[in-house]
Amino acid sequence: MAKTVDEMLAEARAKLERLVPMETNEAIETDGAVLVDIRSDNQRANDRTVLNAVHIPRNVLEWRCDPTSPHRDERVADTTKRLVLMCDEGYASSLAAAALQELGHHDATDLEGGFQAWRAAGLPVR
Repeated sequence: MAKTVDEMLAEARAKLERLVPMETNEAIETDGAVLVDIRSDNQRANDRTVLNAVHIPRNVLEWRCDPTSPHRDERVADTTKRLVLMCDEGYASSLAAAALQELGHHDATDLEGGFQAWRAAGLPVR
């Protein structure tokens, strides 16, 4: 029987140690975590961006993060780096982070509440 998207989301989140905005900011500043913005270009244009976040569209994320891919992005392909994924509200990023764990990014997680929570917490945007 097919799963619902809510079931898929629950399974993905059970694998993650999700971070709230302040924890994400601290992980970036003190632990060298990489914030990966998977939002669409339209969302980024409408809502602004986070300084130093690496923008990788969701549709190519796995290829950029796979260390064996010829299309990898060295900023996110190192499986020893902690990747914190950020979407708009923290749903798509949970599914994407679970997929990255399957690629060997065992410490991949996401930002709870996404960009909207980051901005609401008063953290810097540009």
